[in-house]
Amino acid sequence: MTDPFVVIGGDAAGLSAASKFVRETDADRDVVVFERGRWVSYSHCGMPYYVKGDVDDLLRLTSLTPTEIRDRGIDLRREREVVGVDTAARTVTVRGPNGEFDQPYGDLLFGTGARATAPIPGADLDGAFTLHHMDAAAALRAFLEPPGAVDPETVGNDYTDASLVRRYADRDPPERAAVVGGGYVGVETAEALAAHGVDVHLFQRGPHVLPAFGDAVADRVETHLREQGVTLHLGTPVERLSGDDGALSAVSHGGGALPVELAVVGVGVEPNSGLAADAGVDLGAGGAVAVDDYGRTSAPSVYAVGDCAEARHAVTGESTWVPLGLTANRAGRAVGATVAGDPTPVGDVVGTAVVKAFDVECGRAGVVDHDEARDAGFDPVSETVTAGSRSGYYPGGDDTTVTLTADRDTGRLLGGAIAGEDRAAIRIDTVSTALEAGMTVGEVERLDLAYAPPFSPVWDPVLVAAKVLNGALDGD
Repeated sequence: MTDPFVVIGGDAAGLSAASKFVRETDADRDVVVFERGRWVSYSHCGMPYYVKGDVDDLLRLTSLTPTEIRDRGIDLRREREVVGVDTAARTVTVRGPNGEFDQPYGDLLFGTGARATAPIPGADLDGAFTLHHMDAAAALRAFLEPPGAVDPETVGNDYTDASLVRRYADRDPPERAAVVGGGYVGVETAEALAAHGVDVHLFQRGPHVLPAFGDAVADRVETHLREQGVTLHLGTPVERLSGDDGALSAVSHGGGALPVELAVVGVGVEPNSGLAADAGVDLGAGGAVAVDDYGRTSAPSVYAVGDCAEARHAVTGESTWVPLGLTANRAGRAVGATVAGDPTPVGDVVGTAVVKAFDVECGRAGVVDHDEARDAGFDPVSETVTAGSRSGYYPGGDDTTVTLTADRDTGRLLGGAIAGEDRAAIRIDTVSTALEAGMTVGEVERLDLAYAPPFSPVWDPVLVAAKVLNGALDGD
């Protein structure tokens, strides 16, 4: 086996590539996937819902078991960490339970993902979590349950670090928790903790939660979070997590210190691109691995996709770093096809994302922030509207807040954000599709969207926003 397709990373990007490769290539060429941990093919996005209790079994967050992966013809090797890459010799150095060995490759894929950043002193204290891996989710859920309710030996079958879960399973649940960071993870975690009766305090360095969604969405979410009992500390950077004898006891900030028994730090992620950089592979946007339209890096026969790689933004045309699940799966499939002999572009992105804050659904896509739009060479204009989600006489509707942003000179749609309690988030797909197509606001206003009272008013909220924004562009 001198020319296998070697994949580093056994989650969304890597396994999508490996699966597509084995379906399209000759059976005599192998694909080997190295995963440094035990968990493979799992959902980062599902972790807050396991912590909350909406998902009762941690294993339900996995898409494929190791047996199912091997049954596809993939040589999966867990607990094997790639510690070095020699692009000249076309080998990777792998460290496993029995020492190190060199593995040749014909083609190589970096699918190393991203890692949570925790730049706050004290983030390693007992009782402090970064919710970015399955073991942390298992331990956090055990901490929130009554003592003895969780069996550390059975959570997650044999994948989970039982010693980590055991550390929290017999403790009394925390009464007060700090969530540090008001992005996706922070907002979703606040809901998860509140479901267990915890007094939740959310700290956000900037003036609003969910900054990527714009002020209108943030205002609505903040009002709802407060209604649900979450205490917001906006414009309040956390200076450190404090504790005694290695255990968390307080969150220190500019206004003092708040006693807590639990803290979840969700201040962002960064690409796991160090291995590629050490191999001499070029890095690009956000420190992610630089790639072309087919996921190819600067090194011959070496690819990178998913949360460790950059992508091209369909609105700005520039390279960007957007670590999201669909991007990883889609690009992985494309590289798998390319390596198998069917060159397939990985596709552009517009940063489409959705998040749920208790009952409020939020969506965003494209360029919403005016400073970002100006940096990309646009003259941004935005309008925000509130419109009904269904015909006014049909029960179950809710006010839906929509912000659309366009370029003043060309009328081109640049981005949008949505919030509401009645199927609001999924409406962002209309905006995303329009952005991918390069449509103007006038063209969006003329879209033939579906209408029936149970589903939408005659004028869908997105159409209402486009109509108002188009009028502003025309000077009406």
